[in-house]
Amino acid sequence: MHRADDPHQHPHRAGQDEEPPAGLGRDPDAPGHRLGRFRPGRGGGSGSGARAASGEQERQRRRLAAWQGSRRLLSRRSADTTVRERLDRLTAEAAGVYDLDSWSDLYGDGIVTDLEQRVAELLGTEDAAYFPTGTMAQQVALRCWAGRTGNATVALHPLAHPELHERGAFPALSGLRTVHATTRRRLPTAAEIEGFEEPFGTLMLELPLREAGFVLPSWEELEAVVEAAGERDAVVHFDGARLWECAPHFGRTLPEIAALADSVYVSFYKSLDALSGAALAGPASLVDEARAWRHRYGGLLSQQFPAALSALVGLARELPRLPGYVAHAKVVAAALREGFAGSGLPWARVHPGQPHTHQFQVWLPYGAELLEEASVRQAEETGVALFRRWFDSEVPDVSLSEVTVSAPGLEWTARDVRDAVADFARLLRALEAE
Repeated sequence: MHRADDPHQHPHRAGQDEEPPAGLGRDPDAPGHRLGRFRPGRGGGSGSGARAASGEQERQRRRLAAWQGSRRLLSRRSADTTVRERLDRLTAEAAGVYDLDSWSDLYGDGIVTDLEQRVAELLGTEDAAYFPTGTMAQQVALRCWAGRTGNATVALHPLAHPELHERGAFPALSGLRTVHATTRRRLPTAAEIEGFEEPFGTLMLELPLREAGFVLPSWEELEAVVEAAGERDAVVHFDGARLWECAPHFGRTLPEIAALADSVYVSFYKSLDALSGAALAGPASLVDEARAWRHRYGGLLSQQFPAALSALVGLARELPRLPGYVAHAKVVAAALREGFAGSGLPWARVHPGQPHTHQFQVWLPYGAELLEEASVRQAEETGVALFRRWFDSEVPDVSLSEVTVSAPGLEWTARDVRDAVADFARLLRALEAE
């Protein structure tokens, strides 16, 4: 059973999710329990631990240089840029989304309040509260629901974010206990919820389930699961860090999706590319209580306008583009399958075959170190960065990469993708022969 305090934890795969381990500016794209196997040295900065940390830092600098120097990528994050570049872009875009001559925020008023109202409008909820991190937002949400339901047991997937990436925060800080209605690499079905052998107060559903390949149920399946939870007198909370890009798959609007749950968390820095931050949305009474717990947890910062401003920019710039990213991800995924089929490599798997969002996985029968070297060399030698990071799986000599399609990826044709696969396979075979 995976738990939040499992040592195989990480700052997850797609490069923007978790804070890095001490001493490392970790790539935000790494799948949690895979990257977590590296442990920097503890103590005086000497010895094998310090050398390992130094080596990883050098590899990371090389990766960043290769990505920054590439003329063609499927996705480029602001986290890959320098501080100056990031500030310049925010300054250039900020005036289009907010009156910069208005007063700055203080303890959650001003621009922070405006952002909260914007999120509530977009999701169709009574209210929303801004949080500095999604970990805090969900910790508070689940704590509030435990008090209201009288049941501190939370049903969630063993691959869910709190189980892999939060250092056991639920039991350590809030006295919550987690149970798993399924261990399959998908969200639980209505039958699994109905037949689960013990009561729980809250059902937490991660939409999409990232570690399983950014997978989503059908709309009908999601409705049935929510109904099954209701029949057990449990509330439903959506871990919607990436909820913004789920609408095309479901064929429903964001308010329709959010209306299925009793509360919803959304992130600003993942798909929307903001600096940081999250929001908890739901009934006004719950959000009011959450604000009190936010203060207790230390989340009421004196000023948060840079992050809030970047969130408003993300909502204005990225949210309307997400359906296009999702549609083009299907083109890219199909071209990857075609390219690998003719590459001469033993086998390759694109999962899901038809991506549910603009993110998906690619699996290959090689070690991550070899695949990563091929990826970096491709970026350095051709200016094309097809893959960002590779991670060892639980199966020896089988690795996976997470692929994200955003604005730069829209320029890629299916032929561009197939040509890039051919180059990647060529470099991989050459490295094998060395």
